[in-house]
Amino acid sequence: MTSAAETRPPLPPFTLETALKKVRAAEDGWNGRSPEKVALAYSEDSQWRNRSEFFQGRAAIVEFLTRKWANEHDYRLIKELWTFGDNRIAVRFAYECHDQNGHWKRAYGNENWEFDERGLMRIRHASINDVAIDGSERKFFWDRTGPRPLDHPSLSDLGL
Repeated sequence: MTSAAETRPPLPPFTLETALKKVRAAEDGWNGRSPEKVALAYSEDSQWRNRSEFFQGRAAIVEFLTRKWANEHDYRLIKELWTFGDNRIAVRFAYECHDQNGHWKRAYGNENWEFDERGLMRIRHASINDVAIDGSERKFFWDRTGPRPLDHPSLSDLGL
């Protein structure tokens, strides 16, 4: 899917500015909900822990995201930088979605990321908890498959 010479800026070592850009790029990618495009941000042999699932490689990432988004309708995600250093970034996030029966949830989580020298994520550890919400409790509103508008509140702004 990618050549050995391909890079995914910003590259490590990260500064506050480049870490913030990397987090926003990840958020925008996931909000686009294209498993194949999202997988390109990860190294060919990227290692993942997502909740209780462990897997490796882009094909597994595509399979996971395809399955995930088939069941999470009207998915909207906000990520926020927690901390960074050298080639690592930690984020906290929340997303809202509903199942095929219209039951809404908000998922809260933390991710630890490690990048290779080309800016591709080679390790992703995600811990996530789900909370059932009523549709009236939703806080994330923007076009269904687009990025979060720059003027939309952050997690901190929303008190999350």
